[in-house]
Amino acid sequence: MKNIVFVFLLTIVTAISSCGQNQSKNTNTKDQKLWSVRMAESEMIRFPSCWQVDFVKEKKWNYTPGLEGLAFTNIYEAYKDDRFYLYAKGYADSLIDKNGQILTYNKSNYNIDYLNPGKLLIYLFEKTGDNRYKIALDTLRSQLKTQPRTPEGGFWHKKIYPNQMWLDGLYMAAPFYAEYAQKFNEPDAFGDVVNQFLLVAKHTYDPKTGLYRHGWDESKSQKWADKETGQSPHAWGRAMGWYSMAIVDALDFLPQNQPGCEEIVSILKNMVEKLTEIQDPKTGGWYQVLDRNGEGGNYIETSCTSMFAYTIFKAVRKGYIDKKYLKTATKAYEGLVKNFIVVDDKGLVNLTKVCGVAGLGGNPYRDGSFEYYVNEMIRDNDPKGTGPFIMASLEYEQLAK
Repeated sequence: MKNIVFVFLLTIVTAISSCGQNQSKNTNTKDQKLWSVRMAESEMIRFPSCWQVDFVKEKKWNYTPGLEGLAFTNIYEAYKDDRFYLYAKGYADSLIDKNGQILTYNKSNYNIDYLNPGKLLIYLFEKTGDNRYKIALDTLRSQLKTQPRTPEGGFWHKKIYPNQMWLDGLYMAAPFYAEYAQKFNEPDAFGDVVNQFLLVAKHTYDPKTGLYRHGWDESKSQKWADKETGQSPHAWGRAMGWYSMAIVDALDFLPQNQPGCEEIVSILKNMVEKLTEIQDPKTGGWYQVLDRNGEGGNYIETSCTSMFAYTIFKAVRKGYIDKKYLKTATKAYEGLVKNFIVVDDKGLVNLTKVCGVAGLGGNPYRDGSFEYYVNEMIRDNDPKGTGPFIMASLEYEQLAK
């Protein structure tokens, strides 16, 4: 068994050593840097300030630069290059004033997406001791104290989406909530964190497919909601990607003996087993709509593929799942590099085939149908793809070490 593991790791090291060589004729063969670094450097050229990463023209407190900023702090911790730390810090500093107030943030919206950058603020506060960050992250924590909930205690995704839990929301709030509870002595919050995972799993799980639907409406009043289950019609790839990353990240801060954690790990194991079963054999990726694999119009989507690769790599590293699933993660990651990473004539690294956005309800109304998901905008270098790609790259590179 030891020999098999050694050969496997040697294969990965060999693969990483050639990572600088992309299929594209435009690859700069003089630069053999790792893909995490190359993607980060490309992002800094595309978007000189981190607040710009979602192709926006005005500064906004939002989850996408929070995701990208956290990925950049991870690169900094791995390779100690100050450029990456300063890029992430620049996002917080561009939106937090001298009094610790978060510009453009409105607590009364009760938008759970706004909590995701809180993880970056915890990191910055611990690193700098700057009390502005503590004031700001305390503001975000206070939102959860009054966030509207379902009767069972599940956080609404947003005030404008009453009675609804979306898988996306678990990534936005749960890891931040768990980390805050651990580092600022709120042990009573751990049970609430666990409950969020178990509730959304209970209400979005589809026993016919073994997958999780995008959202659930407790009131069953939405046009997209099944009148018996309240579930949305399909398992959207990125929604499950958010949920899977939320599990492995929140487990970093939950006590091992916390009631319910074993159930969360069981959910993770079953999810990874199912993902391995439905992984595309040609590209190693996963489809935009997971419960309609191979159907006309469906496509391999790279944000969910990056998210699943990151999740599985980390889950193996942390001992939550069997090492045999390294094969699944490696196939996914190397498939991303081979099939969906393009290096342009300027040497910039681009991630293609990212779903720009998808949701439920709203105006214009999003009905959660197959046709809806496959016809949403597709674009290159969306931060919901590049951030997880960087994180998956770091896991891959760490494994090789």
